[in-house]
Amino acid sequence: QSNVTSYGATTVAIITLEAFAGMWINAFIICVLCIAWIKKKTLNSSEKILLLLGCCRCCYFCLSWVHYFLSKIYPYYLYVHPIIQLITYFQTFFNYSNLWVSACLCVFYCIKIASFRNRFFIYLKGKIDRTVPWLLLGSGIFSSAFSIIIYDLAETVYNNNLNFTCLGNFWGPSVRMDEHFFSSLFLMGFGYAASFTAVTFSAVFLLFSLWRHKCRMKTNSMKNLSMDAHIRAIKSILSFLVMYSINFVCLILTIIYANKNEDIMILLVSIYLHAFPGVHSLILILSNPKLETALLKILSCVKCK
Repeated sequence: QSNVTSYGATTVAIITLEAFAGMWINAFIICVLCIAWIKKKTLNSSEKILLLLGCCRCCYFCLSWVHYFLSKIYPYYLYVHPIIQLITYFQTFFNYSNLWVSACLCVFYCIKIASFRNRFFIYLKGKIDRTVPWLLLGSGIFSSAFSIIIYDLAETVYNNNLNFTCLGNFWGPSVRMDEHFFSSLFLMGFGYAASFTAVTFSAVFLLFSLWRHKCRMKTNSMKNLSMDAHIRAIKSILSFLVMYSINFVCLILTIIYANKNEDIMILLVSIYLHAFPGVHSLILILSNPKLETALLKILSCVKCK
């Protein structure tokens, strides 16, 4: 028990640091894109997706940081109605928004960069810039719908445990969720699986298109520059695909070990799940010329000082 408690305290500290770092990484993306928006009076489609993704992740990390900070100084605040329901709602909303907006980014890259002669694909390529706002709106609606369902489950769990908590155990750490546990995990799994499918197909189609393009391409400077741009986008999507795959595996591990009292495994999975958005945002910065240039300028200024 003491080892689990020690691991738990260490995990809270690590997750708090991850949330703090991820919050600043995404705040950097937001600041750079907002400055560019003010200067140019407009943003292209990929920058709009990146800006919304940065906002979702920044809010998610802010909420996580506040949650773990409060759980450290006042661990029983979650048992005050309706704090746990609201925390559950907003965490679910920003988590699903993060997943779906990042999936939209992968789909956008695939349609914009890949080259296929299929009529439907050509139609999508011509309409993708106009479709992006609708994709982002759909992501928000989908995330809101799932968040409301999860909020409902949290409310039901609270009401079912009200009699239990009123018997003198209100400040106890155990909350019984068995009745609604699998239904909530099924909903979460469906959301993860759908977005994971979109990312996987986008990456596969884009890889296939790049392979065909490379086979047909002759070695001259202009085409090599075009190839470099393709490879930058491919690296971004492949890195996200690998991380997304691990993220999906972590969800499965959460489902497997949640009712088996495997606290250490759950803690390790939690560390990765909180590291995923921040690390991927950092990869997006390094794969985007505008964001990378801004980061290098800041680093050079820091070195000069």
